Amino acid sequence: MSYAAFKMMHWATGIENCASGFITHSPAELAAQISPIQAVDLESEWPAKKRIGPIPNVVVTAANVLELYTVRVHEEDGRSSQLSSEPRNGGVMDGLSGAHLELVCHYRLHGNIESMVILSSGGDERSKRRDSILLSFQDAKITVLEYDDAAHELRTSSMHCFEGPDWHYLKRGRESFSRGPTMKIDPVGRCVGALVYDLQMVIMKAAQAGQGLAVDDEPSNMGASASVRIESSYIINLRDLDMMHVKDFTFIHGYIEPVMVILQEKEPTWAGRITWKHHTCMISALSISTTLKQHPLIWSAANLPHDAYKLLPVPSPIGGVLVICANSIHYHSQSVSCSLGLNSFCAQLENSLDMTKSNFTVELDAANATWLSHDVAMFSSKTGELLLLTLVNDGRVVQRLDLMKSKASVLTSGITTVGCSFFFLGSRLGDSLLVQYSSGTSLSTSVHAKEEAADVDSDAPLAKKLRRMSSDSLQDYTSGEELSLFSTTSNSSESTQKSFTFAVRDSLINVGPLKDFAYGLRINADLNATGISKQSNYELVCASGHGKNGAICVMQHSVRPDLITEVELPGCKGIWTVYHKSSRGHAVDALKPSKEDDEFHAYLIISLESRTMVLETADDLGEVTERVDYYVQGTTIAAGNLFGRRRVVQIFARGARILDGSYMTQELPFGVHNSDHNSSPDSCTVSSASIADPYVLLKMVDGSIQLLIGDLSTCTVSIYVPSILANSTDSVSACTLYIDKGPDSWLRRASTDAWLSSGIAETIDGNDGSYHEQGDIYCLLCYESGTLDIYDVPNFKCVFSCDKFVSGKSHLVDRSVREPFKPYQKIKSKTNKESTDLGRKETTEKMKVVELVMQRWSGPYCRPFLFAVLNDGTMLCYQAYLYEGLDSYSKNEEVVSPNNSVDPSSISASRFRNLRFIRVPTDFTAREEPSNMVIQPKITVFKNIAGYQGLFLSGSRPAWFMVCRERLRVHPQLCDGSIAAFTVLHNVNCNHGFIYVTLQGFLKICQLPSAFNYDNYWAVRKIPLRGTPHQLTYCAEKNLYSIILSFPVARPINQVLSSMLDQDIGQMERENTSSDDLQKTYTLDDFEVRLLEPEKSGGNWDTRATIPMQPCENALTVRMVTLFNSATKENEAIMAIGTAYVQGEDVAARGRILLLSIGKNGENSQNLVTEVYSKELKGAISAVASLQGHLLIASGPKITLHKWTGSELTGVAFYDTPLYVVSLNIVKNFILLGDIHKSIYFLNWKEQGAQLSLLAKDFGSLDCYATEFLIDGSTLSLVVSDDQKNIQIFYYAPKMVESWKGQKLLSRAEFHAGAHVTKFLRLQMLPTSDRMSATLGSDKTNRFALLFSTLDGSIGCVAPLDELTFRRLQTLQRKLVDSVPHVCGLNPRSFRQFRSNGKAHHPGPDNIVDCELLSQYEMLPLENQLEIANQIGTTRAQILSNLTDYSLSTSFL
Repeated sequence: MSYAAFKMMHWATGIENCASGFITHSPAELAAQISPIQAVDLESEWPAKKRIGPIPNVVVTAANVLELYTVRVHEEDGRSSQLSSEPRNGGVMDGLSGAHLELVCHYRLHGNIESMVILSSGGDERSKRRDSILLSFQDAKITVLEYDDAAHELRTSSMHCFEGPDWHYLKRGRESFSRGPTMKIDPVGRCVGALVYDLQMVIMKAAQAGQGLAVDDEPSNMGASASVRIESSYIINLRDLDMMHVKDFTFIHGYIEPVMVILQEKEPTWAGRITWKHHTCMISALSISTTLKQHPLIWSAANLPHDAYKLLPVPSPIGGVLVICANSIHYHSQSVSCSLGLNSFCAQLENSLDMTKSNFTVELDAANATWLSHDVAMFSSKTGELLLLTLVNDGRVVQRLDLMKSKASVLTSGITTVGCSFFFLGSRLGDSLLVQYSSGTSLSTSVHAKEEAADVDSDAPLAKKLRRMSSDSLQDYTSGEELSLFSTTSNSSESTQKSFTFAVRDSLINVGPLKDFAYGLRINADLNATGISKQSNYELVCASGHGKNGAICVMQHSVRPDLITEVELPGCKGIWTVYHKSSRGHAVDALKPSKEDDEFHAYLIISLESRTMVLETADDLGEVTERVDYYVQGTTIAAGNLFGRRRVVQIFARGARILDGSYMTQELPFGVHNSDHNSSPDSCTVSSASIADPYVLLKMVDGSIQLLIGDLSTCTVSIYVPSILANSTDSVSACTLYIDKGPDSWLRRASTDAWLSSGIAETIDGNDGSYHEQGDIYCLLCYESGTLDIYDVPNFKCVFSCDKFVSGKSHLVDRSVREPFKPYQKIKSKTNKESTDLGRKETTEKMKVVELVMQRWSGPYCRPFLFAVLNDGTMLCYQAYLYEGLDSYSKNEEVVSPNNSVDPSSISASRFRNLRFIRVPTDFTAREEPSNMVIQPKITVFKNIAGYQGLFLSGSRPAWFMVCRERLRVHPQLCDGSIAAFTVLHNVNCNHGFIYVTLQGFLKICQLPSAFNYDNYWAVRKIPLRGTPHQLTYCAEKNLYSIILSFPVARPINQVLSSMLDQDIGQMERENTSSDDLQKTYTLDDFEVRLLEPEKSGGNWDTRATIPMQPCENALTVRMVTLFNSATKENEAIMAIGTAYVQGEDVAARGRILLLSIGKNGENSQNLVTEVYSKELKGAISAVASLQGHLLIASGPKITLHKWTGSELTGVAFYDTPLYVVSLNIVKNFILLGDIHKSIYFLNWKEQGAQLSLLAKDFGSLDCYATEFLIDGSTLSLVVSDDQKNIQIFYYAPKMVESWKGQKLLSRAEFHAGAHVTKFLRLQMLPTSDRMSATLGSDKTNRFALLFSTLDGSIGCVAPLDELTFRRLQTLQRKLVDSVPHVCGLNPRSFRQFRSNGKAHHPGPDNIVDCELLSQYEMLPLENQLEIANQIGTTRAQILSNLTDYSLSTSFL
């Protein structure tokens, strides 16, 4: 394995930074939309409704992922009908029944985001300017992003880099820094401060309106509100101001010029010197003059505690700053100061005033805070408590600080207030929550306080979608008694106290930090599966989270449906389910739109090769083919409902039938009435059909189209051939109908004269209101030439037209609009222009769209998606958006498409000039092999399968596309190979389920596994543990997981001391400690090993057994090992636990090895686990493994090999390792061990001499996280990940000169993964196709990939590549670095370079390709793909086949 590829399969979910700001809209734009609603509310007795005001966007970052959300609120009166039938959690508050986050855009950057701030103009609700996002990256890069309406995405407005030779002097000779750049912002948006290289302060001045570094090419920004930009920057060296150790800085409110307060430690202290040196911090306030570049000191405060770590600026009108320390909070302003002690550890200065103490103890290290109002701050502590800090003031002067407990919630990594009624708790350790809050005075307690007091918990049914136990709920702090969020012992007047009520409105799932995982069998596994479909038998069971957010995450990459029943059914071509509604009156119909979802299907129509079967879907599926008037003599092309589900339409090759239940009411043969056109039989044979009540669009075999128009009064249809297409030469390759449903037709807003384009809808509305749900209908046609046209139905006026749709451009714009942006500049290749043109001709000609679907799912703010499948299996996904450009460039002359030369009058002014589409990346390859083109991929839209909506793509690589918060989530389905047909089924026995037919000829009726949440990169299910999971292992024979858990327990100090120390020392200590010290408690972790059994029904997992550890004993490792019992001469599967006693530095380290055998499941759980051996050893036992039937134990700085006699372990060999072993891996008789500081060692075991001998080691110093062997055919490599987020691959080559006669491991590749890799798992790569394995030879069947998990919640894999593929992809990668515009202007090559953090490192070879960058190739327009492929001397098909093969061979789980 000389070459490898790195690929992420599940991206980071642990949120590190969150912020809110008006990114996609300015407050003024929102206020304009809100005002009519508020006008109504003014009369009512709920004045609180008015408070909600404009709500800003929420921006979150996780590792290198940036996501921008909009908060959508649900009005109480059911104006958003989307979830009105389901109970919302949290009740109604301030006139809102709920809210959810909706994705605007998301990006994966080539660099980890260190910090993020929102640059706002600090304006009020009438401000017309938008905010910008500032991101900072290692070492000193800052990017400013703003939202671009025209392209519906973020664009870079300026980039600031303080790296490289010009800026070397800023580092002052240092190579490693304690943290990346941190940024803070002036509250009124005049400037930004960024602290880089620990002591260099960059001041970036914000531009006045209408100026900035970036020059706008297009005039579009005049109409919309412009974003804030950065104008210039300069650097202050804080060392010149005599500042050495800056801990934090911030800008404070209420000054004419920006004032920066810096928290610094004058002379550092440490825990051992606190008695002498404790108040070492100070704050200094500097007035920043950006024009004069001066920064005079205006006030300062010294003698702050040494544990101060954070500054929190107090909003106007109070002003000033809060200094947060671990044990106290201090308020300082230019004139006053006061403080609050939080626990008994807060030190008091001798001459200072008495510090007021809070009436409960809490520690505030690692807390996050935000302001709920101008005088109430909310803190989230390290234990997940929410605390409210009130600044008791008389307008301007703060008299004292008041702290009170509130709810308990998730452990946060950041909090931000979103507008004035929401806050967002971002978490890296649990799910992030969007919470609505409402404040009132305590005298008039809110009506909902009673319900609120129970639990602010996201366990309540937050739409059925989030049906899962959230382990990260906001639990109530006071157990069950009514909650008042103010301290009752307060001596202030009642009226000053504020009470707050909270309601969790939404949560973003997070699976990180993944500390360990096991690869186990699913509950519904099929043990007979082979090949790729066998992967659906497995799932990843991960130990994730921390503290009370600890959980087991069960993760599945591919969906495996729960089978209800299956029947053999060979030769199936398609299946449809239809409803049957008896013709009731219009009035009844109009009253029951909400129940439509629950109506059961009536018939199942199955199209076979030469006939059609009809089944009744009542209590059981019974065939009624003989008794119905359906056309059953041949295959069916399509079937569906017309006329509000009162009729069924069945389309077959030469005609159509309309049926009422089982009786035919009309038959319509094609090609009879229009005999003059009827020259060829192809023009009257249907090849595909699209049904949209009351129309049916037919595409004939020769590429012409016909429309069936339904008449509502008679329930009959008639044929209409659109004249616009009758005389066109270009034949249609794919077509579809699109219904624009809902109370507000979405597409109408796309037209420049919206009131004109509502022609057809008016007539329907007039029809006694029964058809109000109908919406406008449009017809989408894609021609062989690659043009996409949208027509309105039935007039067939062209409302949107776009050339070269087939090439997959990043944006689609109507051709009457001059395209204002060119996202992809042409790659500069003037020299070989002729040759590329020739190469391009042949390939683009063959590309055509074979299937087209446009769909808008239900929901008040949903935008339509457009899906197209090309003939090579590529899937193009677009999402529509509206952009109201300036009239200056949309009123230019109309362009008429050449293929239908129509008089310009028919292209009326009502074109959809404002309609645009943006391409959505799907991380999904559905490419067909050219050989097996038997089965075409087919899109089936579903509205409700187990509460999810989206579409299913059948074909040779079936997949689910689910739409969650306006985001496409793609989940492949591997378990049945190719799928020929799919349809939804909702009846008594199969509630919101589905039916599909496999290519092997099995019809399966299934449901989605309900316990899983599909709004994630992979399907995930969280099982809360309420403790910290550390390690877990899978026992395959018994299907049990054993997991190490720890729980914090508070113990009295004297008990802790006596257990830690020998008796005599204990006596001496006791005399020195005062009696009140002994009353204090100290928090220790209690460890246990738990055996969990996966639950069949999908409930919580059963605990089968618990093995508690002794006091002060930490379990470090648990593994299933196979030992050869020398007495009985057979192998035994045994669970081994390694522990360590943690008793302080005075006691020599000891550990314990425990061997347990797991009995039969049938016996009672008391003796499920029996201890067969236990022994104390010197040193902590940090890793165990089985080596050829022997047990290898790492205890302290030594590894020992033991023989097992059935009752005793006998040592047979040992090897002295340097410091502390973190991981052991074994292949045959080779051992790979990773040391905590000294990199990796490669040993082998010789049975005859009974010795462990060192083969080679890495001589560098490396802090290992995880190690594993990588096997490629007959080649063995050693992989290690380290604390700097790198992955290195070494090999053993004793014959090479540079290996010092084999003592030194040589580097084969190195790569920066960008996350801490905690575990590697070796999995055999899957065969991609028959031709691959035949040509590659037999040695490549023994190929393994490494699946890894990280602390960010991401999962990826490193897999070997053969040299030819590697060279091709590496050349492509180098090309893409320059030819793709990267978000934030980051360079992928610098991101993936090995980071050594200042240590000496000899750079290794660059032998890993980055699939994160290669995946952008498929998102390029077709012309650019061909051009790049041509430039690197290969073809597009070859590149795509390599990428597909790689993703197939690693499609695990």
